[in-house]
Amino acid sequence: MSSETAAPRGPGWRAIQVLAVAVYIFMFAPILVVIVLSFNDSQFGGFPMTGFSFRWYHKLMENEAVLRAFQTSIWVAIVTAVICTVLGVLGAMALVRYDFPGKELVNTILIAPALVPETVLGVGLLLLMRWAHQPRTLWLLVLGHIMLALPYVILVVQARLIGIKRVYEEAAMSLGANRFQAFREITLPLLTPAIVAALLLVFTISFDNITASMFWRPSGVETMPTQILSMLKVSISPEINALGTLMVFVTVGLPLLGGGLARYLARRVR
Repeated sequence: MSSETAAPRGPGWRAIQVLAVAVYIFMFAPILVVIVLSFNDSQFGGFPMTGFSFRWYHKLMENEAVLRAFQTSIWVAIVTAVICTVLGVLGAMALVRYDFPGKELVNTILIAPALVPETVLGVGLLLLMRWAHQPRTLWLLVLGHIMLALPYVILVVQARLIGIKRVYEEAAMSLGANRFQAFREITLPLLTPAIVAALLLVFTISFDNITASMFWRPSGVETMPTQILSMLKVSISPEINALGTLMVFVTVGLPLLGGGLARYLARRVR
């Protein structure tokens, strides 16, 4: 490559590279520390390492409070993901495929929860339920998580729908298919990668939420994040490191799985 077309590689470029590496270390070092310490045989939650062991994972499996919190988080996340995905796909279809009065206002209202701090949403929904004399239940927690996650489904599905030309559906209907058949046979397969990605994203958002869940969960009920917070109030035990590692694998592994599955499905429908 000639010197005229080669990118500059001066001290400024090297400084940017060093800064980028430092940022990545700052971001991922705490996660790596938690993962490493979760296998530490020591009864203390920090360094030094005294041996490699799975004892803290075995203890987690015997901790009834952790198992209940895990079951609660899984149930809430699954219900939230399914309802959010259905509502989000319908909402995105209406906003992209149809014109109606107040369309931009509706779109803004549906996306607004993603822009409002979770603390504000948490307090607002809790006050609304108290005004309506409704107790805090698991369904209130699900409703709150739907409010938080629905905008992301709409944004993901909208982005995919915009790239799907309506002419395909019109061609199918010109051949005798009704609107539902055209959607099922033409649009839905093309939309599947976005739906899968949105479903897993919502599951992760719900499973990992702590700020708003503190306001909405029923008394005596814990989710995985609130259970970790409760354990931290007592001490930093090795069990917390093991629990944190499991949270990392769920909240990081699922989006990676969703991304890979979405790319695979996108190649299948081409």
